[in-house]
Amino acid sequence: MRRSALIPRFGKALMLMLASAVSLLADAAPGRVDAVAAWPEGSVALVARPVGLVEREPGASGWRYRWPGTYFEARFAGGEAYVDLGAGDKHARVSIDGREVADLVRPQARLLHIHGLPHAEHTVRVDIVSESDDRLQTFGGFAVPSGAAARVPHARARAIEFVGDSWTLGYGAGSDRRECSDDEVWRSTDSSLAFGPQVAHRFDADYRLLAISGRGMVRNFSNGAGDTLPQAWERLPADAEPWSPQLVVIGLGTNDFSTPVGPAEPWRDSADLSAAFERRYVAFVRTLHGRHPSARFLLIASGAGDGAAERAVRRVREQLAAAGLPVGDVVVTGPLALDACNWHPSRIDQQQIARHLATAVEAVMPDWRPSSP
Repeated sequence: MRRSALIPRFGKALMLMLASAVSLLADAAPGRVDAVAAWPEGSVALVARPVGLVEREPGASGWRYRWPGTYFEARFAGGEAYVDLGAGDKHARVSIDGREVADLVRPQARLLHIHGLPHAEHTVRVDIVSESDDRLQTFGGFAVPSGAAARVPHARARAIEFVGDSWTLGYGAGSDRRECSDDEVWRSTDSSLAFGPQVAHRFDADYRLLAISGRGMVRNFSNGAGDTLPQAWERLPADAEPWSPQLVVIGLGTNDFSTPVGPAEPWRDSADLSAAFERRYVAFVRTLHGRHPSARFLLIASGAGDGAAERAVRRVREQLAAAGLPVGDVVVTGPLALDACNWHPSRIDQQQIARHLATAVEAVMPDWRPSSP
């Protein structure tokens, strides 16, 4: 499960039961978290900065979202703050100044009071680390008591967009075994363990995850039903917040090539599938480049299909480079244990992918230097 089955890593731990399993952690900095029935009268809403694909709630002060890896930040001066986690099943982490103070798994109480902080300027952040399974979620926002000072949160100078599948969103990454129930998959899925957020943290970049489990470029896992990832991308609503990444990382192909082509499928054989994959991939990157013309691209390839995925992605990269698109070398995941839920990358596998990707980022973005090890 997540982070050593929610066992605190630090000396002091606070536990709060919010109807379902909830672990509240105390870091070196003071701070306590309690559930509350309502925010106090006169509380002042903070200016929140959502990062991810979000929309404003019609007629409300919060946001709605359905894609993984979404997070919300706000700043204030004072010693306490309030959080409205919103509606919907979610695994949310709350942090103050980069230090985690609450780890909330399917909380039924949505309103939290963070208190006991030093009277100073603080950044409060809520990370949604679970996959929503295409179900709409909401987030209500932040507030401070009357008399506290609201501050305006700042965007980071760097931004990365990650497009992919279950590997990109950290499916089952918190698990230490392959056999998992659906509930265990949900509970052990953790986008903070995925390679993308790890790399973004390394370079102090904002990030957005456009990823859905089981989806491919032209073929979902075992030719399963549902939109492919490019089809889902085409249905995205207009961005509610400005978003202009300098780097786009695409990790697709594992689901396309993981199982053999069946007799009822539209492709004659694996070669026909690969040709369709390559055509669609090139067209998709061109479309993304049209949306983000200043961005550079990196393509991640796994060893799916006895290397068929990697070979196809390399051919895609050659076509893009020949057309003059700014694409770096293919990032190969390398051999992985795949010993998390349903043969997915474990946290150690995700760390390995993140290391390979970080090296590629430094090569394609020469002005970027890591801000953390």
